[in-house]
Amino acid sequence: MNELPFWIQLLILIGLLFLSAFFSISETSLMAVNKYRIRNLAGKGSKGAKQVLGLLSRTDKLLGTILLGNNIINAALTALVTAIAINAFGNNDQVLALATGTAALLLIVFAELIPKVTGANRPDGIAMLASYGLILFTWVLQPFVFIINKIVSLMLSAANLEFSSQKSDGLTSDELRSAVLESSTFIPLHNRKIFLNLLDLEELSIDDVMIPRGRIEFLNLEDDISILKEQISTCFHNKILVCNGDLNQIEGILHIKRVISILAKEDFSKESIMDVIQPVYFIPVGTKLFSQLKNFQERKENLAIIVDEYGEVEGLITLQDIVEELVGEFTTDNPGFIAQPVAWNDCNNAIVNGLTSVRELNRDLGLSLPTNGPRTLNGLILETLEDLPETNLSLKIHNLQVEILAVQGLLIKKARIFKPKSKSKNKNQEKK
Repeated sequence: MNELPFWIQLLILIGLLFLSAFFSISETSLMAVNKYRIRNLAGKGSKGAKQVLGLLSRTDKLLGTILLGNNIINAALTALVTAIAINAFGNNDQVLALATGTAALLLIVFAELIPKVTGANRPDGIAMLASYGLILFTWVLQPFVFIINKIVSLMLSAANLEFSSQKSDGLTSDELRSAVLESSTFIPLHNRKIFLNLLDLEELSIDDVMIPRGRIEFLNLEDDISILKEQISTCFHNKILVCNGDLNQIEGILHIKRVISILAKEDFSKESIMDVIQPVYFIPVGTKLFSQLKNFQERKENLAIIVDEYGEVEGLITLQDIVEELVGEFTTDNPGFIAQPVAWNDCNNAIVNGLTSVRELNRDLGLSLPTNGPRTLNGLILETLEDLPETNLSLKIHNLQVEILAVQGLLIKKARIFKPKSKSKNKNQEKK
């Protein structure tokens, strides 16, 4: 080495630095690469992307090649710097210390920091470019890497540790949720909400989105025929339950279109209704929302009655309720029947129906009420009170002030929710 001209030694030094930087930038970029984007590019025919996937399929072989190559290069570079220093300044302790420090500085700055920061910032493109060189080094160093990996495998086996060259690339539900939330640049807000709602579908049950018993409209056969006629003619739904006395005595379900043509006839009677009603589809409480969606599809139904273990009607759910849970509320052709979201008024409070679901309150008002207990505001208030509700009674539910405005028996018909102070301050600041 001492016989070589200084400029050749300098060129060799630069070459070694370049190779060390190549291994460093390759390692960082390949470990930080977006595998899903690379798979997409590979599917479109990108050769570089296919090579990256091939390298990542055997991480033990890949890392063995990079680490072996990098350590050989770094050792050679340190030896070369030391030789140049001794040739220039003589062989003593100070020169050796200077050579070691210079080699360390060169490696840290030019072969570690700069390449790794660059590789972390632009991993996909650099990984595909570096894959061509890495495939060559993998082939050249294959015998040595094989021996090293066998030694590592034996040592891990002796320590009862599992050695695996592959790992699962699958995402958990929480990881997929985080990925969707972080993709605001690429996916519109509405589409992100649909993705997130779809992930929630596996966890939610029909109890979370059902129309509760107190809000179900039905025809009572004990009413006078004139009342039934008026109820049918003014019904906003295309189907309505037919009961004999109360909701627990369901006779069937009436399709409004089937009865509207005979409604004006003089001989229209309760028997006319009974002649055209259809059987009701009953389902148990607690059914998972996604399972019910598949049940609707298999049975070709779009409405079901939810009953508890004693056969008591708990609520009603339609196919539209499940679809709206995914894509948001639909509007109707009847302006008076459009469901208005709950919202804060100018007095920083919201007056809501007691049967409004907790999930709806959280969504529309930006609250964080617990969803693992009672499904409605009425149930949440009763659970907190542990007593009979009274009009004009105020209470706190999870630091949220609520005032009961109207009560009917054990049912809270209307309540006022006061906006939390932090939200009120934020709103006032926005106005300013």
